[in-house]
Amino acid sequence: MLTNVATVLAGLIGAGIIFIGVRAFWTPQAAVGFGIPDTPTEDRNFQAWLTVKAVRDIASGLFVFILLAGATPHLLGWFMLAATGIPVGDALIVLRSNGPKAAAYGIHGATAVVMLAVSVLLLVA
Repeated sequence: MLTNVATVLAGLIGAGIIFIGVRAFWTPQAAVGFGIPDTPTEDRNFQAWLTVKAVRDIASGLFVFILLAGATPHLLGWFMLAATGIPVGDALIVLRSNGPKAAAYGIHGATAVVMLAVSVLLLVA
């Protein structure tokens, strides 16, 4: 039962990061919600960097679905554990940039906690 819940949550995380990537790809202004103050979303050079990030977000989400389709829950758990470093790093970037603590902890930190919980559930199952 817990494995099924963790698997569904992993799928939702994968879908969520694909959505974030697609949104950033088509609407760079959405990057303001990341939490870095004074994000120059109208700057064409910055938009190119956002596109790079968007493509990587989409690929990260696809990795989750590939593992859901063809791997064991245990391998998915290890992947999710490693991927937990992404929202932790994002939170640290927001904090280092003097961004809002609500974004650092409420968005990125909460994502890391959920991913860690999913990892543990998949690894102990």
